[in-house]
Amino acid sequence: MMGGRVAEELFLEHMTTGAGNDIEQATEMARRMVCDFGMSQLGPLTFGKREEQIFLGREIAQHRDYSEDTAIKIDHEIKRFVNEGYQHARKILEENRDTLIRIAEALLEREVLDANEVRMVIQNLPLEEKVDSLSREDPGPPQPENPREKQSVSPPVAPLVDKQREKPAPA
Repeated sequence: MMGGRVAEELFLEHMTTGAGNDIEQATEMARRMVCDFGMSQLGPLTFGKREEQIFLGREIAQHRDYSEDTAIKIDHEIKRFVNEGYQHARKILEENRDTLIRIAEALLEREVLDANEVRMVIQNLPLEEKVDSLSREDPGPPQPENPREKQSVSPPVAPLVDKQREKPAPA
């Protein structure tokens, strides 16, 4: 989840709002891992029971059922998960910087890559020439060898006129 944020730091040297969304999503996932799924060093526990408040427009309220000391530990665990994810993403992108640059260049050139093309870029293989279907001439449907003479076409028919509407209005 932190790949976009790290890529912006490595290549753009500044962050955009998209990177902020990465942080928000990573933090929410870490919070759920700690508080809902019991996947932290705090053990297999859940914290902050969620309740649906029928009388408050069905909003979801979170009931705090833990101490201030536990809240500090929860915050520490969430921060640890997010920081570990950030460091892991940074390591992967730094180790694969050349591949990331090749993919970015291919995307700038083609705008879209399918799975096979991504594999080719990762393996540092040349991509096949992209055929632009709009640039080649469409020969149209095949023509018969001895076309029959064209049949005559009836002349256009004049539109029908409503005779009731053409009568002058009574005076």
